[in-house]
This record gives sequence, C-alpha cells and structure tokens, in this order.
Amino acid sequence: MGRYRVVVKGIVNYGSDYLLLKKWYDDRIDEPYQWEFPNGEVEFGEMPERAAERIVLEDTGLTAEASKPLYTWQYTVGEVCTIGICYLLHAHTQETMISEEYCDSVWVNRFEFEDYITDARILKDIERADL
Repeated sequence: MGRYRVVVKGIVNYGSDYLLLKKWYDDRIDEPYQWEFPNGEVEFGEMPERAAERIVLEDTGLTAEASKPLYTWQYTVGEVCTIGICYLLHAHTQETMISEEYCDSVWVNRFEFEDYITDARILKDIERADL
C-alpha cells in the first residue's frame, strides 16, 4: 500500500522583492549550487500554511505570514506520492539569517528570477504562480 507525503514551498516577498536561497546539491552535476525558494515537509497534524511559515522561519530567520496558496503539484516515486502546495508569504523585514542548509540569499524583483534560477521547473512554477 502506498503512502502520501505533503510538502510546502514558500515564495516570500517583501514589498516588490522576492527571496531566493542558494543551496549546494552535488558536485557531480553541471550546477552544484542552485537558487530556490524555502521548502520542506509538513509535520503530522500541522496545517500546510503554518508549515510554510515554520519552514521560512527555520530556513531564513524571517517571520512571514502565509497569504494564499499559489499552486499545487504532485509526483510519485515508488510507493510514495508527494503532494505539494506553494504559498505566497509576506515577510516583515528583509534581514535574513539563513540556516546551514543554504549558502546565500538574495532579494530580487520578479523580472530578475531568470538571472538567478536556471532550473526550468522552478521558472515554470513562477510562471504558474503569476507573481
């Protein structure tokens, strides 16, 4: 019998800027460092929007409020179906203190995403979010 896993992604904004985090993935790929949005797994019994706020706080030190879901996605690997929800979150400041999982952060306007993000899936997500 399969099981479900719920993940959330947080597109954090402050004014007209959006937060990107840089993460190291693997030296065996063309671009081992990649820009992305904060993301993580929803804990058992946790509301998805609260999970997005928690993950943003843990990853960036930012207090941010989830305003609305932007889009959903799903994929299956083996017996596990992952369901994802992306939220728009509004930060109270731009002063970040990123976790050890990331090596850099930057605030960009919506027209600068392609200057940082090379993953076509993330760019497609941004298009779907209609920021």
